[in-house]
Amino acid sequence: MRFRPCIDIHNGKVKQIVGSTLRDMDDSAYDNYVSEKGADYYARMYRELGLSGGHIILLNPVDSPFYEMTRVQGVKALNATPGLLQIGGGITDENAKGFLDAGASHVIVTSFVFRNGRVNLTNLKKLVKAVGKERIVLDLSCKALDTSDGGREYYVVTDRWQKMTSEKLDEELLDKLSAYCDEFLVHAADVEGKQSGIEKEVAGIIGSWGRIPVTYAGGVKDVSDIRRIKEIGGVKVDVTVGSALDIFGGSLKLEDAIRACAE
Repeated sequence: MRFRPCIDIHNGKVKQIVGSTLRDMDDSAYDNYVSEKGADYYARMYRELGLSGGHIILLNPVDSPFYEMTRVQGVKALNATPGLLQIGGGITDENAKGFLDAGASHVIVTSFVFRNGRVNLTNLKKLVKAVGKERIVLDLSCKALDTSDGGREYYVVTDRWQKMTSEKLDEELLDKLSAYCDEFLVHAADVEGKQSGIEKEVAGIIGSWGRIPVTYAGGVKDVSDIRRIKEIGGVKVDVTVGSALDIFGGSLKLEDAIRACAE
């Protein structure tokens, strides 16, 4: 298991938020932590620790008055550590290459390839044509819906975790989309930023599949959660930790998280 670092940027600031509270209408969210340091500071820290393959997420929509400040922060991090980090947030076939040229190893995409609640293969193929599948990460962030038999199923959410789709996170969807990307990133959006424990079912879905690299994010509060993901997903699932880390105001030491992944 690899530890995948993260840098979330909202309203021009590096933040950790509760994902379910994010609202585009007024660029609001419940903040767990707001940093006074720039995104490039964290990117350099990750490089010095030998970490790579993490993600920068731009949490403002492109029509937000804050988007440009957020984008600039992300680009500064990419410029400081070329080839180290992935970036997502408002990515399309038209702007993806610009982020790669700025230093991103991959672009992370959700909303552009999900339209009207379904996968839009036309847009996905445009993206592959623009940058190549080897530079694409598909973010299959998901939320749970209860089933009639008392169980739960998980469906992809788009537009910064605010819109449900009818695409169920399962082996069929992973098989279908893996032909168009290099990795998957899966945020368990119901627990994102809450430090309330992981969504074991989500870790199980991606861990039982595991044909290309997959990173789990959401709800990790301590080392025991990292170990639980490893038990469920084995070597097939990497992990991202945000709000729980000491570098973002939490109690989990970054070094302990890295060590738990490497055990």
